[in-house]
Amino acid sequence: MKIFTTDQLRDIIHQTTEIEGISVLDLIRNSSAAIASEITSRWFNDRKIVVFAGWGNNGADALATAHQLALQGYRIDVHLFNINDWITPECRVCRDEFLKVCNDRVKLYEFSDKIFSWPEVDESDVVIDGLFGSGMKGELPVPFQLLINNINVSGATVVSIDLPSGLSPEWNHTVSTEKVIHASLTLALGTVHLAFMFEENAEVIGEWKVLSIGLNLEAMRNMAHNYYFVEKSNIRSMLAPRKEFASKADFGHALICAGSEGMMGAAVLATRGALRAGAGKVTLHSARVGMDIAQISNPSAIFSPDGNNRHITTIPSVTNRYSAIGIGPGIGTSEATVNALEHFLKAHSALNKPVVLDADALNCMVENKSLLNHIPKLSLLTPHAAEFDRMFGEQPSTQARLQKALQVARYHSIIIILKGHFTAIVRPDGKVIFNSSGSPAMATGGSGDVLTGILTGLMAQGFKPEKASIIGCYIHGKAGEIAAAEHSEYGVTASDIADNIGRAILAIQK
Repeated sequence: MKIFTTDQLRDIIHQTTEIEGISVLDLIRNSSAAIASEITSRWFNDRKIVVFAGWGNNGADALATAHQLALQGYRIDVHLFNINDWITPECRVCRDEFLKVCNDRVKLYEFSDKIFSWPEVDESDVVIDGLFGSGMKGELPVPFQLLINNINVSGATVVSIDLPSGLSPEWNHTVSTEKVIHASLTLALGTVHLAFMFEENAEVIGEWKVLSIGLNLEAMRNMAHNYYFVEKSNIRSMLAPRKEFASKADFGHALICAGSEGMMGAAVLATRGALRAGAGKVTLHSARVGMDIAQISNPSAIFSPDGNNRHITTIPSVTNRYSAIGIGPGIGTSEATVNALEHFLKAHSALNKPVVLDADALNCMVENKSLLNHIPKLSLLTPHAAEFDRMFGEQPSTQARLQKALQVARYHSIIIILKGHFTAIVRPDGKVIFNSSGSPAMATGGSGDVLTGILTGLMAQGFKPEKASIIGCYIHGKAGEIAAAEHSEYGVTASDIADNIGRAILAIQK
């Protein structure tokens, strides 16, 4: 699903009206029908509906929704803010149509200036927030900040149309969540907003769902975009069935460089990730001390012992032997290991073959920042928030971290996978792909090591880094979902995630 900016969505709406021969008012009626359907599916008409409508087309959506609900027997109070008669033509039509259904159970209160009495809201009410949506730029006027606070403290269930009022659809660096509607449910119209992807906005957005409102599909398809939200159908099309006469030689040889004394679990998990992701052969290169652990845990993999007993001091770079290389889980940051990574990157960058770098490989770069300059182009770096901040400086928010990642990815021509609830795959061309799969159950040690193995295993099979990153993140998240369904969000371990990779692929292909 493409994520459009406000300006792009406005252009799509304009194209839709021209191509389809319909009006903006028709789209508002489409929106209100979809919103009303969602509300009636969740709450019976014994709940009172309190609607707050602004003077723009977000207010028109709210008025038209109230009209639909009134026809289905709901008790409704609508508070329309027609400040200085700024009401749009569409909003005016929707207001006039709503007036026709007003009675003892359906009421309209219209305010014409910024001084108004506070509408009463009870915790048992369902509030529909149609004040501003994505139509307001900057901080809201003080009276509306006070109104929003009044709604937030009421304890009522809040449904925001398109976007919680006070929140911008893209970047919200200076917005205080205290001045934003705290929605229980946000019903986005036609497209998901970039703001939905950021952790700091989660408390005001609540649950969210994208509603189809009849936008022209061709206009949406042709609109250039920088942000994308990956769904199951996108991944299914990338995973072609294997040929009947395939052999292991057709699916590459993955090399995993991982583990050290006391950290062999990370190596085991990464190796298992590569095996389960479908690599034809997998070799684990690790400290000699880990040989027995590695071969007992993953008998399908080859073990390549380092010359050192406790940690890695060399990283193999036989390009005609290994199809893809993943480095980092549990290798530590000893001086010898940092030097080994430096030697490998300097030699390998000249070959222009991307690698996967995770965990302690990233921590080694913190020890020696010059290593960043030797990363092969289109390599995959997979930091979580703390690892990213150690490498590139403390970031105040997830959106600030994303913007920094865009700068770094462009400068070094690499792909950064910012791990999180909506893992962001940040490409050097400025595009960002957000992953939709996953579960809070995956917040467990070793989960990222499994992802490293999956990514390396996919690249070994010939998937380009751009595709491997998208497919790998989705499979990883889906495996976490399946593990959570079996073990609960509390009981999942990284081994459970690794063991469900095959089931995740099967679920995607169905």
